Amino acid sequence: MSCEHLICARCSNPVVEGRCPTCREARSELHRHGPVVPPALVLAALVALLFVALVLRRVYG
Repeated sequence: MSCEHLICARCSNPVVEGRCPTCREARSELHRHGPVVPPALVLAALVALLFVALVLRRVYG
């Protein structure tokens, strides 16, 4: 869903223009995406996974 064709009930202007606080809030809710995972956290998880794999390989290999 996009806000291009939505009309604000409060100010009667297109929501995409964000002329009033209600428009801006609706626009931000529509364009809000899921939680963003920092790249450093992804890299740390990959390093931890690699470490676990190496330890398991040494123990069982």
